[in-house]
Amino acid sequence: MLADEQAALRRIATLVARGVPPEEVFAAVTGEVGRLLGGGLAGMARYDSDDTVTVVATWAAESEHGGAHPLVPGPWPLDGGDLASMISRTGRSVRIDDYEGVPGPIAAFVRDELGIGSSVASPIVVEGCLWGALFLHAKKTDPPFPQDTESRLTAFTELVDTAIANAESRAGLARLAAEQAALRRVATLVARGAPPEKVFGAVTDEVGQLLPVSSAAMGRYDPDGMFTTVAAWSRGAAAFPVGRRWLPGGKNAMTIAFETGRPARIDSFADASGPVGIAAREAGYRSAVGTPIIVEGRLWGVMTAASSAEQPLPPDTETRLASFTELVATAIANAESRAGLARLAEEQAALRQVATLVAEGVPPAKVFSALCEEVNRLLVAQLATIVRLEADGTVTVVASVGIPTPELALGTRLKPRPGWVLTAAVQTGRPARKDDYGDTSEHILGVIKDLGIRSTVGVPIVVEGSLWGVIVIGTVRERFPDDAEQRLQEFTELAATAIANAESRSELRASRARIVAAADETRRRIERDLHDGIQQRLVSLGLELRAALATVPPQLGELEGVLSRVAEGMANVFDELREISRGIHPAILSEGGLEPALTALRRRSAVPVELELNAERRLPAPVEVAAYYVVSEALTNAAKHAHASVVNVELDTHDAILQLAIRDDGIGGADPGQGSGLVGLSDRIEALGGTLQVTSPAGTGTTLLIEVPLDAQSSPVSPEL
Repeated sequence: MLADEQAALRRIATLVARGVPPEEVFAAVTGEVGRLLGGGLAGMARYDSDDTVTVVATWAAESEHGGAHPLVPGPWPLDGGDLASMISRTGRSVRIDDYEGVPGPIAAFVRDELGIGSSVASPIVVEGCLWGALFLHAKKTDPPFPQDTESRLTAFTELVDTAIANAESRAGLARLAAEQAALRRVATLVARGAPPEKVFGAVTDEVGQLLPVSSAAMGRYDPDGMFTTVAAWSRGAAAFPVGRRWLPGGKNAMTIAFETGRPARIDSFADASGPVGIAAREAGYRSAVGTPIIVEGRLWGVMTAASSAEQPLPPDTETRLASFTELVATAIANAESRAGLARLAEEQAALRQVATLVAEGVPPAKVFSALCEEVNRLLVAQLATIVRLEADGTVTVVASVGIPTPELALGTRLKPRPGWVLTAAVQTGRPARKDDYGDTSEHILGVIKDLGIRSTVGVPIVVEGSLWGVIVIGTVRERFPDDAEQRLQEFTELAATAIANAESRSELRASRARIVAAADETRRRIERDLHDGIQQRLVSLGLELRAALATVPPQLGELEGVLSRVAEGMANVFDELREISRGIHPAILSEGGLEPALTALRRRSAVPVELELNAERRLPAPVEVAAYYVVSEALTNAAKHAHASVVNVELDTHDAILQLAIRDDGIGGADPGQGSGLVGLSDRIEALGGTLQVTSPAGTGTTLLIEVPLDAQSSPVSPEL
């Protein structure tokens, strides 16, 4: 008997060592036990998690039921005095020598349907946990089993224990390998910088294929309190389609994860509630788990998995899901980081473009327009407007880009109204925001509603400590990002710099214009005083001297010679004084204009001059004076320094601009920065809002190009703001 038992154990051990499927080991064990230990029937059963037991293998002797074990339905509830129920309660080997009076459905089936009179059974314990039991049955007409039957059964249950543990270990390794392969595939997508949407879809697909679930879904918690499905996988019709929005609430895994920030489990949807819970119950789901997706410390969303099977999802489902949600969080963080870097680079480029315009000193109106264009593009706005605060409390639109509307046209004056984001920014001097225009009835706000604007942000423009105006942006989207005010403020600082620079340039130009005008007036006064005073006095003295000379007697020839020399010297002094007077301020310029004055300069020039004058009318006095002195200085330089043989002067007026070009064929090399008289002329031209450009390469002559706006000369300075 011992030899037979050892042989049977070796056969079973060989099967276990070969790693055959557990079902094959179960059948072999029940057969060996039945043949070795006697009895008509043998069986093996597994305990289920719902307090039931299910038969997994049976054997019948040739003499019993023709060698075929009767069909055993199941699973069976553990609520009687049968062997399976007793082992479940005690965890030890048990026997029943007489089934008469034993309660429970299993005992009734064994006694009445199978005709069993006595039985023995031993527990199957796998890694410390009760897994099942091995049974041996005898007919009512047979004596009970020997007392050592339980211990002999135990030798076989230990082999079953090993077979199951090995199988579970192999299954665990295979599952681990499959899970690691799935994680590697997702991690590869994350490392390659795949779009988050692609990662979301891959994760739900991998989870659906890897876990015993009917569906897998991923959702994002939105700022407005809603929940949006961003990826879904399902064996049938999707209960949570991509793009569907849900209102959190009730009893369901998604809401519990949202409220607690921890993994959630639902093992029965009988009392599930809320939109998500109702949809899951209608889809036939019986259990579900949800694992939060935490991105850099904040709750971003949740990964859920649901099953339609009667058995709840395995206890480790939440842990296995967490491995995937960590990759999802990394993908989201990486995408947000890349998007943040791209946004920062784009924003810095836009700021550089506007800053370049500011540094180049372009008029503020152009800076405002460019600023609005960049803000619209960067913040995905549909409207950007800059208004200037007036002394009477109104505001004037100085720039408007985006949706065209007459109410925000350039130059339009508006009176700030209660409820406007503009009004809040003006009153507080701080950024303001309005995301709801549902209760608006004011005219301009009604216009905003008509344009479809749903959110506005206003940021004050502060110039040298004083509120100058406000920039307002609007969007047709739900709302601007939370950092819109901060990002917009960086542009308002550039606007403030442009305004301050323009005001400084305006003040400087006005100051220079006043200085130039005062100097010109002083020149005119000196020239007038010389002409009306000293020159006239010298003329009178000269006439008196000539009269005295005519009265000198012939015998006083020596006196006549002296007086004649004095008269000649006086005439020379008069000529020199008249020449000086012309240099101070030529009277011909005031009387005849620029053309005769330049013609007079040509006649007096030591270098031949070619004049081409196309001015059809008198120009503003400051322009004529500036042009005269530029030509005069250029002719003087050409004669004294350039050794030129000819000077060409071209003057033209068109598009309300004076254009003056002076070219010589001298030696070149003129440098206004080396103390040349051109520095003062450049200041004079710039005081009129014009430009003077000097080109003088060595050996190829010198060219002066002057442009002066004519319309701006009605007042000392052309207003820019």
